[in-house]
Amino acid sequence: MRIAYLTQWFEPEPNIVKGVAFVRALAAAGHEVTVITGFPNYPTGRVYPGYRLRLIQHEAIDGVHVVRLPLYPSHDNSSVRRSLNYLSFFVSALAYLLLRRSRFDLAYVYHPPITAGLAAALARIPFILDVQDLWPDTIAATGMTGAPNLVGPLGTCCRFVYQRASAIIAQSDGMRRALVGREVPDAKISVIRNWANEELNRTQKGMAREEPFTLVYGGNLGRAQQLGNLIEAAAILERERPDIRILLFGSGVDEEALRTEAEAKRLGNVRFCGRVPSDEITSQFARADALLLHLGNDPLFDITIPSKTQNYLAAGRPIVAAVNGETAEMLRQSGAAIIARPADPSALARAIVEMADSSVGERYRMGRSGAEFYRRHLSFSEGIRRTVALIDGTYESVAVGRRSR
Repeated sequence: MRIAYLTQWFEPEPNIVKGVAFVRALAAAGHEVTVITGFPNYPTGRVYPGYRLRLIQHEAIDGVHVVRLPLYPSHDNSSVRRSLNYLSFFVSALAYLLLRRSRFDLAYVYHPPITAGLAAALARIPFILDVQDLWPDTIAATGMTGAPNLVGPLGTCCRFVYQRASAIIAQSDGMRRALVGREVPDAKISVIRNWANEELNRTQKGMAREEPFTLVYGGNLGRAQQLGNLIEAAAILERERPDIRILLFGSGVDEEALRTEAEAKRLGNVRFCGRVPSDEITSQFARADALLLHLGNDPLFDITIPSKTQNYLAAGRPIVAAVNGETAEMLRQSGAAIIARPADPSALARAIVEMADSSVGERYRMGRSGAEFYRRHLSFSEGIRRTVALIDGTYESVAVGRRSR
């Protein structure tokens, strides 16, 4: 089958859940896949070195055919600039699909943003929509300037795309329930959870650090994470437990504000390490005494499982998590985490101290329990098996529908 994989973001951009390994697995299942994406600019909002905006660019990444289309590069809190970013890729993707629609049997569309799905819908190509974030809820929850004005139009757009999609993938049970509540037929939705970068994790072995106890966070420093609560918790720990330090890897729209707050509090136990390559952050996970997960206290995040959850579990390290809902329940089932209330610095500080005071043996047990939970329930092989089955079944349904006309 000839598949157009439509995604606004792709490698070498960071935190790509379904990137080169995903495409190669689809190819190994017998499908011909073309990635249709933008020029890399996330998370800085600047086009990466070695690239420049042009009408179209073809490249190969580890044997994967990638088509890059122009967009307005931006990633900040301005609703105008962010909208231009999404809409410009939408226009490019729609034009490309309209001109080359006959070359593809099916499209696999990664959402967010929903505008990628809109391009597939308007191009009238059968498509599977992979829903990673629930729009417009996510836009509202992250506090983007001007977001309230976008909720209505985005809600209308989402309903149209859901209606046109041949099948929909939800990354959590809560997201599936939310979609059903928005009148998406339950039979159209499959829950396929995300996976970790297993290849990188296989190359790393846990390495004990010397004192002090080190907690590592790796990922986006954005509005959804609300890491200002972590800075407040660090201020408590600075006074009460100077033997604990916190390393933050990553970048995002809140990075500057978080750095400023940490400097204003004169925190010596927090270090901002910036964005690093995937192999380095995986090495940092392997060496950490524990890993940190934090989300804001918003009903949306009760049904959202951040992709770092799977990466943390696969890393085989214990986790301190300030989360609610489905993520908290998954971590409780794994036996890998100490859970705290989100957006509560005092509760987070207590959870960090509890983890630091656990024995090395207990932390090792928690980490191994999390890794085993990942292998049994969240592995790449299982996710790919279910995805390929859905693609094949969707294509067969579409073909039957065409023959019956």
